[in-house]
Amino acid sequence: MTSQPVAAREHVRQEMVADPRVVAAIVSAVHEQVPVYAALDDSRLPEVRAIAAWGLERLLHLWVTDGALEPSDLRRFRGIAAARAADGRPVQAVLRAYRVAATVLTDEIAARAPRLAAADAFALTRMLLTALDTLSEEMTTAYAATDEDLAADRDRALRLLLDDLIAGRHASVGALSDRSARLGVQLPDPYCLLVAEPVGPERPDMALDAATRLLEALAVPGVPGDEVASSATVRGSRAVLLLPGEAAARAGAVLGARSWRGCAITGESLDRVAVAHRLAADALDTAPAHAHRPGRVLTDADAHVLALLGGHPAAAPDQVARLVLGPLTDPGQRHLMEALTAYIDAGSANAAARVLHLHAQSLRYRLRRIHALTSRDPRDPWQRLTLDIARTIRP
Repeated sequence: MTSQPVAAREHVRQEMVADPRVVAAIVSAVHEQVPVYAALDDSRLPEVRAIAAWGLERLLHLWVTDGALEPSDLRRFRGIAAARAADGRPVQAVLRAYRVAATVLTDEIAARAPRLAAADAFALTRMLLTALDTLSEEMTTAYAATDEDLAADRDRALRLLLDDLIAGRHASVGALSDRSARLGVQLPDPYCLLVAEPVGPERPDMALDAATRLLEALAVPGVPGDEVASSATVRGSRAVLLLPGEAAARAGAVLGARSWRGCAITGESLDRVAVAHRLAADALDTAPAHAHRPGRVLTDADAHVLALLGGHPAAAPDQVARLVLGPLTDPGQRHLMEALTAYIDAGSANAAARVLHLHAQSLRYRLRRIHALTSRDPRDPWQRLTLDIARTIRP
């Protein structure tokens, strides 16, 4: 190769590497043309951009130098494939993304064609075909090996799946279904996401085996563990468990026996596990001490009230009110809402009974019905506060 073609290619390479619009065009094309990537949330796009920028620089270098992929390049491609196997992104989609990126690269170089000769175009074609063939083989092999390892270590695979759900690293509910199907399990739906921690001022990092023991204690009788996947992981000083929805009813007693506290979210869909985790973690961060009671965990309603009080509501006020009040919002329960309002405003059952011209025992019976219907005792300071907020903000 003469120095003139090399100089022309090098000029094009420098121009493209320095132009951020080239990487943006690659990412945009992949996002639009590959359905799995179109479903990625914003937290994953920086990673896609970083890989696109690195791939662009490496391929342009190979074009300029008539070089070939080096062992370090192949190791990186294998690592990318292993990561995609772990987060459940199909290898076919990953390879298609690279083909789309190669097309954009070709178009960007073609736009600078007046500076190039036919030999440069032939060299580009040869380089891309060779590179795509090599990386396809390397990535397919690495993907299959990682997939096989994960399937063999089912507990680790489920933990990685939960880690990805918490971090929002998933492409779609369909991808989650495919990933769990490869493990021979199905994700619990409806589910309970339980975030729990020991009570006390000093909370060291949670041990995974402690989270696993908690998972075993909360196993739902009659639900085969080899069919419906429950899993546990840790986040700092807290255990995070993904459980069948019915496990929420037992969480308070199990945690109370261990002197732990927790928050159980049951109202979010599988594609919003990251939202559920954020709600639960923020609730544990901000709930006052009197919100925690032995034998009881914080729930969706508590978490949404705390988010509302913190100035970052995760739901509309009417939805928060419905979560807290439950059946009390039905027109047929108007007498219970009146009893609740009178009790909160008057400050005692006797005073509320006088306001409503009821016998005090009748008022106390209505308070017990409110407790039974909402799982919230109006006599408890924290639960009374949540009921007060809910009846205030309801339409």
